[in-house]
Amino acid sequence: MRSGYVAVVGRANAGKSTLVNVMVGEKVAIVSPKPQTTRDRITGVLTTDDYQIAFVDTPGIYKADNLLNSVMQKTVQDCLEDVDLVLFVMDAHAGVSDKDKNILKKWTGLKVPTVLALTKTDIMPENLLINEINDLSGMVDDIVPVSARKNRNVKELVKVIADKLPEGDKLFDFEIISDRSEKFMIGEIVREKILVKCDKEIPHGVAVIVNKFDNPQNSKVCEVSVDIICEKPNHKAIIIGKGGAMIKEISSFARQDMEKFLGKKVFLTTYVKVKEDWRNSAFLLKEHGYSE
Repeated sequence: MRSGYVAVVGRANAGKSTLVNVMVGEKVAIVSPKPQTTRDRITGVLTTDDYQIAFVDTPGIYKADNLLNSVMQKTVQDCLEDVDLVLFVMDAHAGVSDKDKNILKKWTGLKVPTVLALTKTDIMPENLLINEINDLSGMVDDIVPVSARKNRNVKELVKVIADKLPEGDKLFDFEIISDRSEKFMIGEIVREKILVKCDKEIPHGVAVIVNKFDNPQNSKVCEVSVDIICEKPNHKAIIIGKGGAMIKEISSFARQDMEKFLGKKVFLTTYVKVKEDWRNSAFLLKEHGYSE
């Protein structure tokens, strides 16, 4: 069989996490309309009888403006050290800029195959897509236009990737779809709901700390307690909402996703705390799970 690690890279909000979720067939990374949603290196595993692909979803590429963002950009660089292929994801609907090309050239300089996935093609005219493909032709080994939302050409993209991986043994057991723990995913589910529900009212200065994850194997109930960390008192007020309405809504939607993910009843407790400018504190970054 063929097997290997595939680094999924690209500019912020290009649709990397959504595409990885569709290719794997399960939700292994949170998504939201906001750029910089992915903060960690998350591996989603797709296994068939013929191949196993470990997709390494990475934070979006952008200029770092605080210590947390610097850590995230280092995560992108580090994940490229031991991969078998680079999957560069580009938002075709937004149009291809010179900046996109310059970033792409950086990854094509590695001694591994590079495949370009042009995303969001379902919401753009075909003639513009053809022009973009012609413009980028020759820069990478293959270009595959896809729509993760419509699941268009995703199987073709997977086949192109699999055919370029080396022959080898499985990297993970057949049943594994992610290298991240259930506890990690529970925290990410809460953070996703905050980003989606609060939209532009809350910037990216939000972290979720899972203080309690009591999930006995033979129990039908899981108890979860989390701290939501924000940077300013007014952000805390927005997350809580008038009469606690927003935090109740966030908790309700998060609990539904947790129960679907874990396959059991979840009792969720949430607390909202303020730690000013935590994204620039090396101590707090480490405390919240982001190593410097």
